[in-house]
Amino acid sequence: MSQPLSTPKGSVAIRPAVPQDAVLLRELRLEALASQPEAFAADYALTAADSADVWGTLIAKNAQQNSGVLCVASAGEQLVGMTGLGRGHWPKTCHSATIWGVFVRPAWRGHHLAQALIEACSDWARPQGVVTVKLGVVTSNTAAIRCYARCGFTIYGIEPKAIYHSGVFYDELLMAKPL
Repeated sequence: MSQPLSTPKGSVAIRPAVPQDAVLLRELRLEALASQPEAFAADYALTAADSADVWGTLIAKNAQQNSGVLCVASAGEQLVGMTGLGRGHWPKTCHSATIWGVFVRPAWRGHHLAQALIEACSDWARPQGVVTVKLGVVTSNTAAIRCYARCGFTIYGIEPKAIYHSGVFYDELLMAKPL
């Protein structure tokens, strides 16, 4: 499921992460949490305490259990974007999945990499029997909201005070799309 994407900055491969990506994936995730802490529920300090082995284990577990997928955008040897998808693990919820951790490095934004990553996750989910994909996005992140709308997500609610960072509460739009 590797999909090349042509950008003005060069070709980017959109593909599932492999255990060998663990070190670079950890670095990318930490960059995301440091640069936009209000956009993610995960905590920088707690995530930084995890070694790259945690990421390698997550990638391997997803592959073995069909519980989700991490997709990356790679430009040569560099990871420039990531998106995760986790599906419900109970028989009553495995038809649904959640997109998480959408991040593209600032220098690579504007080339629809996030959209391609989300579509790659959706492409993985369809044959797994997933029929709906959901996500949450802080209401102030208008660029992400536009991206998700381009991907076919629609708003179905608002979670008030979903994230608390540096003394500020952030509401999240709850969005979903059928597969």
